This record gives sequence, structure tokens and C-alpha cells, in this order.
Amino acid sequence: MSATRPDRAEAGGAHRRAPAPSTAPDSGPSPLPLGAGDPGDPGVPDGRTYTAPTDAPDAAGTPTGSSTGSSTGSSSGSSSVAGRLRAAPARGRVLLRSIASRWRRSLQFRTVVATMLLTSVSFVAVGGFLSNQIASALYDERFDQFSAEARAALTSTKAVFRDSSATDRDTTSRLVLDSVNALVGNETDAPRQAMLVPITGGEGLFVPATVSQDGATAGMLPEDLQQAVDGGQDVYWAPITIPVTQDGDQDAPGIAFGTQVQLPPERSPYALYVYYDLSSMQSTLDYIHGVLWLVGLVLLLVIGAITWYVTRSVVLPVGYAASVSEKLAAGQLQERMEVTGEDEVARLGASFNHMAGSLQDQITQLAQLSQMQQRFVSDVSHELRTPLTTVRMAAEVLHDARDEFNPVNKRSAEILFDQVERFQALLADLLEISRFDAGAAVLEAESVDIVQLVQHAIDGARPLADRLGSDLGIVSAESSCIVDADARRIDRILRNLIVNALEHGEARPVEIHIACNPEAVAVAVRDYGIGMTPLQASRAFDRFWRADPARARTTGGSGLGLSIAAEDARLHSAWLEAWGMPGEGACFRLTLPRRQGTELTSSPLALPPSGSTSAGQAGHEPPQQAPEDVGTEARESSATQ
Repeated sequence: MSATRPDRAEAGGAHRRAPAPSTAPDSGPSPLPLGAGDPGDPGVPDGRTYTAPTDAPDAAGTPTGSSTGSSTGSSSGSSSVAGRLRAAPARGRVLLRSIASRWRRSLQFRTVVATMLLTSVSFVAVGGFLSNQIASALYDERFDQFSAEARAALTSTKAVFRDSSATDRDTTSRLVLDSVNALVGNETDAPRQAMLVPITGGEGLFVPATVSQDGATAGMLPEDLQQAVDGGQDVYWAPITIPVTQDGDQDAPGIAFGTQVQLPPERSPYALYVYYDLSSMQSTLDYIHGVLWLVGLVLLLVIGAITWYVTRSVVLPVGYAASVSEKLAAGQLQERMEVTGEDEVARLGASFNHMAGSLQDQITQLAQLSQMQQRFVSDVSHELRTPLTTVRMAAEVLHDARDEFNPVNKRSAEILFDQVERFQALLADLLEISRFDAGAAVLEAESVDIVQLVQHAIDGARPLADRLGSDLGIVSAESSCIVDADARRIDRILRNLIVNALEHGEARPVEIHIACNPEAVAVAVRDYGIGMTPLQASRAFDRFWRADPARARTTGGSGLGLSIAAEDARLHSAWLEAWGMPGEGACFRLTLPRRQGTELTSSPLALPPSGSTSAGQAGHEPPQQAPEDVGTEARESSATQ
């Protein structure tokens, strides 16, 4: 007896029918005697998974699962179907984008999906292993039983034919019929059938093919098995597909055993086969597979639900904490988390609330302190106005009569007058800053000509420019640029920038560039003086800051000029930017929207302007920082109101 690799069964002669479907491969090794190899040996074909083909071709060559029909649909129905088919990819892309967005934004969704995917892979691996082990155990047990039974039955029948004394056709036919019927077994789990077929090329074959089951033919036997039986004397086996079983099932799995016998009286060679119907075993395996799939699906859903619940208990407090944090950042300092229980999440909520309370206390304390400081500055500034006015009147009287004093008293009167003037300017700046801090600054916008405002500011700074030896000039192709702005505040910004440029211009020319477009108006004040370093530029708009505190300045100043200018620019939703280079000077650029409520996107002037004589950074891009922090280089102005 030997194990043969399954193959397609082809017609071996005129008495064989068309080949039946088979799950076996197309070719295989030569058959080996049964018992020489073990069913579990790697060299033995694996016939343990009995899955029959589902779609077999009929006599016309058309698969049994296919159907034909005429095209009777209307054109409107076809267009509707085509429209749905075209819309399907778009819906698929929308669904994928939605899933991808959900994956990025939801930690709970990622955890549940990842857990279910990993669990599914684990279930498939474990289920495949269990299914293989169950099928192997079931097959090994029954194969040994079938092999022993088939070997004994075939050997016994072979001996009956060999010892028979039949001399005519009728006697031989009855002997064959009785022997074939004797090989039939009616076990409920694996019924056994038999068939006797002539071997091709034999002589004196006067007994036709005999089968114990209707519909069974030699065509369902693999070609390898038939060739092994035709050429050997041992018992051989191979898995087969039974077209129709005794119970009416189609394409049922089975296993066939065969050997060569000789029939009297001429000792003609015939092939005797017995085969077992394994559909019951296949049903058992299918049931086990179904149970495994059902249990796996239920467990997968249960694990997904458990994962969702567990992650929800963790993610929900985190999301709630994020929501409370956003409210705290928006200024709702009274918001707190609800704390329940004593676990880690509860401790996190308690710690978060404690942190929020501490921050609220500190912010409230700082706000109160800031209000006190602002009120103190405002109150002191107002209280100083009356005595300062009296002191100034007295200083003016002394200054007017200084020619009657001796030289020492004369110089003292001049110094007193200058310092009182500076003190009054500082007091005015402090009052203006206090109004900004209190939010009391109001923009009184009207249509003004920026060219006229620049000319007015130049006229006011002309005496200082003449005294320092600097030339002031306007560089512009515009004769008029109308803009909605507060003329008083814009004039103060321009005077601060021009005086700042004169003071640090080292007696070199100062250029005021003007340009406009339909959306914005820009004014740039360019000097070629000492310039600024990046570190100094980062603090140019700080209050009471000076680029060089040790440097003597001719005009004094309160140290609040650029701070007030930055606040005025912010009130206009404008940009106040600065550029500078040590040894090459500096440039301050003011960009105003032509209409209030319009957001700036670019400036009509480069920074520094392209018409300047010094190399610098060019471009019209919007600033990347707030007005008080912008610019590569900047300097503090000491101009007063």
C-alpha cells in the first residue's frame, strides 16, 4: 500500500467518464506503498482539509454559480448605476479622510482600533493553529482506521478472485457483483463504496466496470492513483472528490484505496477500489470552524467594548481637564474639575484644581498690584501737575531775569528751567502711559493726508536738525496719501521717530520715505548713524530703556517715546517695525491701514527702503512679532509730546 499525491482525474479509456472536480494539485511524486510512509510525514500529501470546489463547470463549460440574462435595463437606470459607481470612490475617500482625522484626534479611537486589530491577528493565528491541530488529530485517527480496513478488505477480495474457479462470464459477473457489494460499508460517519474497473491494455476483459453507488465513475479517481494501481501490486491511496454521495451531497471529500486484481478465468487485470465518504468529517470540521469564528468574533467585540470602557474612564477626565485648561487660558479663572473617588485620576483632578486655584490667586494678586501701580502713577502724575505748574512759573521768572544774576546764579537758573521742562515732559508721558494701561485711550480717526503730517513733524524737528547739523528730506513719489487715522497720535509717532533718528544720526542726513497702495500707507525714517545690535533692538520699545545709558544726549527725554509710539500704532492696528546695523544706521517703518478695520498683509515700503544708500534687509512681508518686539535692530527714542 502507498500514498500518492492527489491529481486531476482524466479519462483513461472509453469506459471512463469526464473528470470530476478535485482539490488535488496538478502533479505529484510517484506513489509509495501504504505503510512505507506516515500520514503526518512531510513527504505525504496533506489530504486532511477536505474542502470541495464550490463552482464546477457544467456540460456547456459554464460555471454552476454563474447566471446569464439579457440587458433589458433602461438608459436612465444605467446612468443611475453609473453615477453611483462614480460616486463610490469619492465616498470612499471621504470615509478614509474621516477615519484618518479621527485617528489623529482621538486617543480612545486609536487605542480601541489598535487593540481590536492586534486581537484579531492573535485570534486568527490561534484559531488557525487550533483548527490545524483538530483536523490533524481527526484525520490521523481515521486514516489509520481506514487504511487497516481497506487493506484487509482489498486483500481478502483479491484472494477470493485469485482462488475462484469461475469459467464463464455469468459466474465471473456474479462473483464480481457479490465481491463489490461485500466491500460496501454503511457506517454513519464515513460510508464506504467500491468499484471494479478494467485496466487499459488488458486482454480478454469480458466483465464491464462495476460500481456499488450510482453516479460513481472511474473519472473521479486521480490519475496518479490509477497509474499506481495499473503498474503495481500493492495497495495505494489518494484523496478524491466524490461528485454525488449516497445522501445526495455534491462534490464531497473522500479518500480512495486501490489495488490490482485478476479475474478468472483468463486472469485479466482489473483495478479494485474502495473509497470513503468524508463529508461527515468535513461537516464536523466546518462546525468547529464556525464555532471558532463565532467565538472569536464575540470575544473581539467584548474586548473592544472593554477597551472602549477602560480607555473612556482615562481619556474622559483628560479631555475634561483639557477643556477646563482652555477655559482657564481664556480668563475664566473660576473653572475647576469635578473630582470623584480616590484613584490616580481623582488625585490628578485635585492637583489640577489646586494648581488652578494657586494660579488664580497669583494672577488676581498681580492684577491688583498692577492696578495699584497704575493708579499710583496716575494719581501721582495728576497730583504733581499743580505744584509742577507753580515751580515752572517760578523757573520761568528766574530764567527771564537770569541776565541780572551773577554767572553762577545765571547758570543755575538755566539748568533749573531745562530740568523743569524735562520733568513736565516726563509727567505728560506718564499720564499718557497710564491712559493706555487703563484702557482709556480712544482713537479719534479721521481722513488725513500723511504727507502733510510728515511735513508738519519735519517742521517741528527742524530746529533740532539745524543745531545737530543733519539734513531732513522726504523721499517719495507721492504728493498725497489719504488715510483714516488720529492725526494727533500719528504726529506724535512721527516726531518720536524723527527726533530719535536725529539724535542718533551722527550729524548725517535723515531720510523720510513715504509710499502707499490701495490697502496701506507706509512711512520709514532712515538714518545713517551708530545703529543698534540685535540685543539692544529686542528692548527698543521697553519703557525707560536707553540703548546707551552712559551716552550724553542733547535733548534729554523721558525714555517713554518709543513705548508710546508702539501703543499709538497698536491703537491704529498698524505695524511699527525697526531695522538696524551697527555702524550703518537704523530705519523705523510705520505701516497704517488706509481704512480702519482692515487687516494689514504687506507694506508698500521695504525695510529698509530700497532707495536708501545702505544695504539692508529688503522685502514687503508682514512682521513676525508684535510691534513692540519687531525688527532686526531698533533704538529707543527720547522725543517728548
